[in-house]
Amino acid sequence: MESWALEFITTTDLAAKITPPAPPNPRLESSWCDDGLARRVAAPGRPAELRTTVRGERTKGAQALQSAAERARMLHTFAHHELQAAELFAWAILAYPQTPRVFKAGLLRLCLEELTHLRHYLGHMRTLGVEFGALPVRDWFWARVAACPDPLSFVALQGLGLEGANLEHSARWALRFKAVGDEAGAQIMELVERDEVGHVAFARHWFERFSGASLDFELWSRALPPPLTPALFRGEPLNRTARAQAGLDARFLDALAAVAPAKAPSPRPAS
Repeated sequence: MESWALEFITTTDLAAKITPPAPPNPRLESSWCDDGLARRVAAPGRPAELRTTVRGERTKGAQALQSAAERARMLHTFAHHELQAAELFAWAILAYPQTPRVFKAGLLRLCLEELTHLRHYLGHMRTLGVEFGALPVRDWFWARVAACPDPLSFVALQGLGLEGANLEHSARWALRFKAVGDEAGAQIMELVERDEVGHVAFARHWFERFSGASLDFELWSRALPPPLTPALFRGEPLNRTARAQAGLDARFLDALAAVAPAKAPSPRPAS
């Protein structure tokens, strides 16, 4: 499993990034190395087709989505966010070897689900005439998540933070795509939102396991790697229904709702 994760993260073959070989069966003892060595990969392999940039393009207004080219641009951004999320779930398998195997098996499951989302986005992009790599990409997630020092901070940032915010962003973008008649794009985002509920629930469960306490807003805030704050990890309007389905209680949601949302440095899609 560890070799599979390392190869997926570091490969520079685009096809292998999008559809990697099947991983070993996580239920088998022989699938795991379990040597206890932490392997913190500093950066992912990037295929030549994916040109990276350090600055994201400003998101245009909802009316701009009338243009198929603009919808394709947004889908391209969303697709790369999916790829980063998949890579970072694999990264955590390597970075935190002392965590329970059931946690690492869960990371694998989420990694594969993110790749399914990626392929959905790529398929719809192609109907709009755009291939993955036609536009530059930004490794914003990698610049933050790969600095997480321990599994608690990882689930706080990647799961409760980024994936939690996606419950707002995917719902909002689904409505925007519907408003311009792109039902296929909207349906993908609705699918991602449903899957994201499970991802946030996974993070909540393991946050409580690693912290030894019930999830509360202040505890989560302290677990986020500085200088990140909860303001960055909520959208507008707050998707209270989906977050409650993921197990976040009313006190947590009230505290999050009281935080003014920060302007994200790049458009946040469903991941």
